[in-house]
Amino acid sequence: MTSQPVTGEPVCEGEPVRLGTPAGRAVLAAATLGSGMALLDQTVVNVALRTIGEDLDADLAALQWVTNGYLLTLAGLILLGGSLGDRFGRRRVFLVGTVTFAVASLACGLAPSVEVLIGSRVLQGVGAALLTPGSLAMIQGAFAREDRARAIGTWTGLGSIAAAAGPFLGGVLVEQASWRWIFLVNLLPAVLVVAIAVRSVPESRDPQAAHGFDVAGTVLAVAALGSVTWALVEPGSPYAVPAAVLGAVAAAAFVLVERRSRHPLVPLVLFTDRTFSAVNALTLLVYAALGAVLFFLVLQLQTVAGWGALAAGLSTLPITICMLLLASRGGALAQRIGPRVPLTVGPLVLAVGTLLLLRADADTVGFAGFATDVLPGITVFGLGLALLVAPLTATVLAAAPDRYAGVASGVNNAVSRTGGLVAVAALPALVGLSGTDYADPDAFAAGYVVAVWICAGLMAAGALLSALLVRTRVGDLTPDRR
Repeated sequence: MTSQPVTGEPVCEGEPVRLGTPAGRAVLAAATLGSGMALLDQTVVNVALRTIGEDLDADLAALQWVTNGYLLTLAGLILLGGSLGDRFGRRRVFLVGTVTFAVASLACGLAPSVEVLIGSRVLQGVGAALLTPGSLAMIQGAFAREDRARAIGTWTGLGSIAAAAGPFLGGVLVEQASWRWIFLVNLLPAVLVVAIAVRSVPESRDPQAAHGFDVAGTVLAVAALGSVTWALVEPGSPYAVPAAVLGAVAAAAFVLVERRSRHPLVPLVLFTDRTFSAVNALTLLVYAALGAVLFFLVLQLQTVAGWGALAAGLSTLPITICMLLLASRGGALAQRIGPRVPLTVGPLVLAVGTLLLLRADADTVGFAGFATDVLPGITVFGLGLALLVAPLTATVLAAAPDRYAGVASGVNNAVSRTGGLVAVAALPALVGLSGTDYADPDAFAAGYVVAVWICAGLMAAGALLSALLVRTRVGDLTPDRR
């Protein structure tokens, strides 16, 4: 293996910005608006799928690809997006991603057929893969070290609001305007992001980034993530098993190539840090459980309790409120006492909230049912998430040298999305649900109970992992590592 030095700070054109200053607010605004668009588009589309199918005469398989086309390119290219930002400039790559995302959103909104819509969604995923790691890396590169954890907490909380608001916003736009506006609404934030970033966000980059390009590693990374993701979201296809095998082979080849590459896409030296590896493993477990809980809860409320889609989406509103009020404080707490306690207690609180959601059943009717069966669990769930997410993100970046901020962000983003995809793809079959059972209240209710227990177990396993492997303080690296 050709080792790389892991010393050095990112080069920032200008003085580091401070939280609470006009420059700091500008960086946060650009990063949050940009990543918020990408997060919103992961959830806003689901509410509109039925209307899109009726308007464009699309079958179920085509509607699945309206969602999956975006996720495939986002998951498959997000590592490359982080690496490109480190190499060519975090702000520059972020802006390219934002413009690409906006152009693709316009094409989605004007799509005359489902085929054009799918192709435009694939392009949206490319844009999201460039801007998502870039938004976080800009914060890491622009802010003074002592303000980074709180800035990341603010970015995390506001970004999570965008994701959580997706079902509500999608329902309002579909009912009051047209499904096309769920895409066209991205244009105004994109214009604001470009204007703010060009005017106020300093550029930062990796001063030791190699001039060469890891073509083999890039192709293998895309092949591995794309193939495995495709196999997970299309488990019933006869090509699912070959795709999974291809993904596994490509992943193994990727590791071998990265060990020998002079300019690796992902420097494997990052994973020699125990905390970096442990927190990414925690991310896989928690985000798998998180994605599955929200997936099963919304279906449980619709299939078993008889709620409408918009009402079921609004049931997650307490998560948004908790993230808005408390996420930045979670980051500040981790900065003050170290990440081990938040990263251990947070998943445990999430597990308790998940188990409280077992109360959601056929008797969960109206506001009274929401208040007694859903609100307590989803609020505790939101508190655990607010305690966990900002320290998790900050710890991943703090455990990696600053020059690898974009790569570290890309790895963590890819891990989180892979966790959600694995859980949503695997859990229905694991708990005994088939395709027709989604419309059967009795069958789905039984599967929901088992799925909730599995998700709580995943979160508890993440808490144990943090307690055993995460340092009390991150950044206490030996001199030869810094």
